[in-house]
Amino acid sequence: MPVHKRIIENGATSQLNVPGCYVENRTYLKKPGFRVSPVYAKPLHFTNFYINREFLGAGTLLLLVSTPYGRYLRLALNATIVRRSPAQSKFPPTSQLLPTAAANGALNRPKIMHYQSQQQRQKHTTQKKIKKAIFYCLIAIFFCWSTANLATIAQNTGKGGLNGQEMRNLLDRGNLTEAVTRIEETWEEDYQKYFEQDFDTRGQTAEAISKTLSRLAVQTKKKPALIYAIPRTDQLELILILPDRRPILRSVPEAKQEKLLSVVQELGSEITNPVKLNTTSYLAPAQQLYKWIVAPLETDLQTAKIETLLFCAGAGLRTVPLAAMHDGQQFLIEKYSLARIPAFNLIDINYADLRNVQVLGMGASDFAETANKEPLPAVPLELGAIARQWPGQSFLNEDFTIVNLQSQRLQQRYGIIHLATHAEFRPGTPNNSYIQFWDTQLRLAQMRELKWNNPPLELLVLSACRTALGDKEAELGFAGLALQSGAKSALASLWYVSDAGTLALMTEFYQQLKISRPNDPPIIKAEALRQAQIAAIEGKVTIERGQLRSSRGETPLPPSISKLDSKDLSHPYYWAAFSIIGSPW
Repeated sequence: MPVHKRIIENGATSQLNVPGCYVENRTYLKKPGFRVSPVYAKPLHFTNFYINREFLGAGTLLLLVSTPYGRYLRLALNATIVRRSPAQSKFPPTSQLLPTAAANGALNRPKIMHYQSQQQRQKHTTQKKIKKAIFYCLIAIFFCWSTANLATIAQNTGKGGLNGQEMRNLLDRGNLTEAVTRIEETWEEDYQKYFEQDFDTRGQTAEAISKTLSRLAVQTKKKPALIYAIPRTDQLELILILPDRRPILRSVPEAKQEKLLSVVQELGSEITNPVKLNTTSYLAPAQQLYKWIVAPLETDLQTAKIETLLFCAGAGLRTVPLAAMHDGQQFLIEKYSLARIPAFNLIDINYADLRNVQVLGMGASDFAETANKEPLPAVPLELGAIARQWPGQSFLNEDFTIVNLQSQRLQQRYGIIHLATHAEFRPGTPNNSYIQFWDTQLRLAQMRELKWNNPPLELLVLSACRTALGDKEAELGFAGLALQSGAKSALASLWYVSDAGTLALMTEFYQQLKISRPNDPPIIKAEALRQAQIAAIEGKVTIERGQLRSSRGETPLPPSISKLDSKDLSHPYYWAAFSIIGSPW
């Protein structure tokens, strides 16, 4: 918070910064023989300290401090008035006689000078120094107190935010309906502020969300559940919403925010470390996160026979590799299909059959020199594999432009857009994150302008993403990708997976998405990704002797990536990065 302090002494005004305090920038009319008390300002925030320091004609020093709950503490240190004869001194220049109160609309009045003997002046100077020392000592004391107790004050007095006392009271009273409403409102506001967009929301209550989940369970033959994961300073709060049931609360005191986020960072670091791709070093943090985030709800999930989990998480948890969490026997993705959502009221809850939609595939194996991007040699194979399974069009390299993409969208109603290219989710504003086209970048802030929600885009796939894991803004960009793009769902990666690994998983995903079983509804997007990830875990998708082996058979790899030769893709590095964002249906 900007800190300003105005000191008025002998008609002069100076600025002084005092950390941790806000000092009113106001002056007052001073008259000889009168002590002027300031108009007290109402505290605007619990962390503010209001201090007015004024040297009056009588030498009065007034200190006013406002604490969060206490009364105003006023400390008046009065200097001694001693007059000396006119012969002992001259009046100062007229400019020094005008009090700065004139700036606030008061009348200019000259100050009356008081004359002192040499002994009295020394005594007055000593007293003045003592008062100044006391003044700054008090400031230091209150600053130290406020700094030491800031977290406690915020926790106990903050009404807003999910880490405040108001949310604590709602959870303690078991008022989960109101708690869910506050969570939705808070996270909706987070995304709207980040993207600087006013997104349309439905404002569903916990009861309405439960009924929506029940409807979708009937339509898709896959029972979904919604998990809110709210990291708080003192513990992790989990709220589970099941179809046609009341919300369930589970608190995890061991998962304090700092400790929880530390384990999240450890998991990401262990999975993405190329030196550890032949180890299971990721298991310890993966099992710890499962114990904190999933295990407290496991009995309820099993009783309700849940098959699809929607995770709606707070800051620090929005880019956790959910699929890699481990119960000691198997990965979470082996038990449930998964999706991460910004807020339930911000996703499209309509279900549609994707089996007959057309795919617009675009990408680049080599980029323009001005793009300064490394080539992606497997992209032609990736686009070719999709084209063999799905109707649509593919465009490569020089034809991979924003203008061409928009032109193709106007000519044909594509349900899926697949972009095989570099994409970065970076810290800072949405303008820092981008999707790389042949010779230019589409900024995340610009995506809404493309109007991919008209006609509705069922799925946007970014097959070569990289995200700044653990950064709040990058998290919002990644988790809000479907929302900002206008697509119903998005499939993207948290980190850049090897070219061949991406080819393997994308090929299997589209194969699974196309599978149609008799008397069954079409497979939902989250389940298609789950089946592709399980195939990698079980060794059904591998690279052997320069061949990509998947459920479709074997595909020769180009010489440019033949150096990979045989590759086991069962390590979470190859499959856990990919995530469905937005609607899982």
